[in-house]
Amino acid sequence: MLPSLCPPCVCLAALFPSLALAQSLSLSPPPSRADAQVSDNLDPSFAGFGIEPSNLFSFTGWNDPNEFSIQLLQNLADYAGSPPHIRIGGNTQDYMIYDPDYEDFGWKKNPNSTAQGVIAADSMIIGPNYLRALDRFPKDTFITYGLNLAYKGSDYLERITTHAKGVVKNLNNTRLYSFEVGNEPDLYLENGMRTAPWDGKVYTDEFMERADTVYQKVLKPAGMAPMFFEPPATASTIGTTFEIGMLNNNGILDQMNGEYYVGWWNQHDYFYFIGVTPTPITLDDLMDMDQTNAQFKYWEKQVNIALGTGVPYVLREMSSIGPIGMHQVSDTFGASLWTLNFFLYMATLNVSSVQMHMTDNSNASAWQPINVYNKDPFVRPQYYAHAAVAQIIGNGNGTTQIGNLNVGGAGGDYRGRIRAYSAYANGALQAIIMINSKQANASEANKGHFTFDLNWGTANANKKIYLSYLTADGADSLTGTVWNGMTFSDQDGVASYVDESIYQYELDGNGAVSVNVRDSEAVVANIDWQLGSNKVIKVDGSTTSGSRRKNAATRGVAGASTAIWAALSISALALAGLLG
Repeated sequence: MLPSLCPPCVCLAALFPSLALAQSLSLSPPPSRADAQVSDNLDPSFAGFGIEPSNLFSFTGWNDPNEFSIQLLQNLADYAGSPPHIRIGGNTQDYMIYDPDYEDFGWKKNPNSTAQGVIAADSMIIGPNYLRALDRFPKDTFITYGLNLAYKGSDYLERITTHAKGVVKNLNNTRLYSFEVGNEPDLYLENGMRTAPWDGKVYTDEFMERADTVYQKVLKPAGMAPMFFEPPATASTIGTTFEIGMLNNNGILDQMNGEYYVGWWNQHDYFYFIGVTPTPITLDDLMDMDQTNAQFKYWEKQVNIALGTGVPYVLREMSSIGPIGMHQVSDTFGASLWTLNFFLYMATLNVSSVQMHMTDNSNASAWQPINVYNKDPFVRPQYYAHAAVAQIIGNGNGTTQIGNLNVGGAGGDYRGRIRAYSAYANGALQAIIMINSKQANASEANKGHFTFDLNWGTANANKKIYLSYLTADGADSLTGTVWNGMTFSDQDGVASYVDESIYQYELDGNGAVSVNVRDSEAVVANIDWQLGSNKVIKVDGSTTSGSRRKNAATRGVAGASTAIWAALSISALALAGLLG
């Protein structure tokens, strides 16, 4: 029986000031996929990475494999059912020429460079071991490989053909998925790769010629499909002639020699780019999810235009802050929450694949693969968001679909800081993902919380939900991130459990429950089992399953009959997620 409290709200607010800021939101996603507006099925490789070509060996290893990177990628493959899709591309793809006789594990400066460009389009030489190193990544990793469009010497078709042949020949453990021809050609004038006239029409002609040559001389003899290419790989398309609709009008989707070559629309973007975005950025800006939506309003239009052509849309180069991140912003736990939200947001737009760009020295990379800045390799908080998305996707065994839940009712200090998504599997509501990105730093002892009143529908009455937390001491934390009780070793990338507890709660007779999500934290509520414990079907047909966990007291859940009582106890407050 509950003690009498009169008036409870005044007493609790006086005892715990953070409670005065607590707000709530009611969410009722349809229990059936048939009644919901959700994405297409997500490919298990959806949440991927991009690696700058000049930095490839930092991630793969040189003569010896980089087992740290390989293990981190294998973890995600085990959770999702397939390794994350990797794009090998960036500015430096347009500096590289392929020499089949160069056998080093590495690249070298071209002593006989003659090409144009602020950085010459033939300034770097790579060979077969560049590709053999890439082939060290987990089995069946999809690879989108960037070929050099910038080079325009008299032998340019021979050069790109030789390079493509090398890729097809030397990728055996990984799976060549597509060719990206040129990196961000919309910037070619300013980086000296082309002189006027240069626009989307000229680019379309050059792209089509190279795609046709690579298909006829490389792909066709190997029995590979012609629709293997990704244009336009652009960055600053707004106000240029490189927008998808314009390129479509220029004939980039038309046949050439009886073949269609475009398999995907490929664009690039960053939430913020140092030296380009005119205003300063703070961690609080990054964690304002409304700013992400505002910045991507134009890209939403591009996605819709792309899908209207019948060709899938991929975001092959993306990050919170480019070109190499910002310390104490892009390498914080707050950036991990941004990453989780961004992947789910893109899924709801039916973006087919997202690659978060990495260099070995970037504070926005999910991990640091080698010693940089006198610091040994380590895992950044962003990686934990990848792990969360991988387990959410793997939970559906190829049937996971994401829906966007209306959080417009979150106001006050929580405006722009609350996001919620539904996840469907096998035609039914399987999980609800709740994100509270209101900044609460590690130094704040009494953090606030936001309450999600969830209605799973009477079809789920009296079932159990299991909670998985993406958490850290605070938004500004650089270390100590935990996902679903797991942490990942900075030495070998292997996961271990720092919290083996099971956080569960029973839905009431109407299928309802309330979940408290601490400021600067995310929670996934999964119905019927603990996320990560179900068997995941892998691309080779085998299965894997998560670890067993110990039963524990409920965390972050407030029922109608227990919410006030829990608030009276400091220990209960800690379990409810109200304390840091």
